[in-house]
Amino acid sequence: MPFSLYLLALAVFAMGTSEFMLSGLLPAIAVDFDVSVGTAGLLTSAFAGGMAVGAPLMAVLARSWSPRLSLFGFVVVFLVAHVAGAVTTSFTVLLVSRVLAALANAGFLAVALTTATALVPPQRRGRALAVLLSGTTVATIAGVPGGALLGAVLGWRATFLAVAVLCVPAAIGVLQGIPAHRERVVPPALRPELTELLKPRLALVIALAILVNAVTFGHFTFLAPVVTDVAGLSEWWVPVVLMLFGVGSFLGVAIGGRFADTSPRPVVAFGGPLTLAGWVSLDVLGREPLVLPALVFVLGVLSFAVGSTLIARVLHHATGAPTMAGSYATAAFNIGAAIGPVLL
Repeated sequence: MPFSLYLLALAVFAMGTSEFMLSGLLPAIAVDFDVSVGTAGLLTSAFAGGMAVGAPLMAVLARSWSPRLSLFGFVVVFLVAHVAGAVTTSFTVLLVSRVLAALANAGFLAVALTTATALVPPQRRGRALAVLLSGTTVATIAGVPGGALLGAVLGWRATFLAVAVLCVPAAIGVLQGIPAHRERVVPPALRPELTELLKPRLALVIALAILVNAVTFGHFTFLAPVVTDVAGLSEWWVPVVLMLFGVGSFLGVAIGGRFADTSPRPVVAFGGPLTLAGWVSLDVLGREPLVLPALVFVLGVLSFAVGSTLIARVLHHATGAPTMAGSYATAAFNIGAAIGPVLL
């Protein structure tokens, strides 16, 4: 795999840490701003909503830019949003900063997905996406639990600042790893790319992605309260459970990358229903302290095996949208992530 893929994965690691870290910080944020945990959960919905809306908007905005310029600009905006969120004393400002960070994240991921698939032969696109998405899974293994631990020791604001610091090497990596285009970028016509959304198979895959992510994020967002209030474990168990989910998700992405190019249907057909059933069962099985960690690990495997496979299938069925396909995959998953916490 090209080294530039791993540099993109570094940026995805920083952004993935931010996207998932609130699951371990919600109780502390709620106390700091004197709001309920449910209200604090709107931060996750705002981020996911910004990702869902921002993916196509940012992709359209960046169509005439070089990938290098687009990716670097989105990382810088992401960094600034996290510094603003870390220093504010207003919940509204924090909410707005999450939306801005989400727009930057959405734009970056939309461009990065199409850039990653363009760097490898067609038969290796699934594995290339697995490398890119490994940044997210490593974030759930190390970044999110580390952020929860840092938040427990120094406060949630320190975690936001740590994410901002991570963006610095990510931005440098983009500048060094993605070649600059000296000529003016002329994008293809937009209407034919949007018409791809009318393809039945693409619409079906997008619908499945929304469903899987709605169930996953709807439960994952409130995992910290499940650990402490439902299972009765101490707050120090929150990073442990999040790390188990991260390890499972890393394995899930590896599985998805292995089979996305050759046998995607069995992964979705068998893994999809198991994912939905597993998250629903968390409401009951999560009451058992001995069962909860193992169940969360398995759910990490299932959720990301199915999720990464669906991302690959969205890109596969949207080959007629070279500049927008990544935004379709990004929007699909984050529409689910936006509505999941709200519905729960």
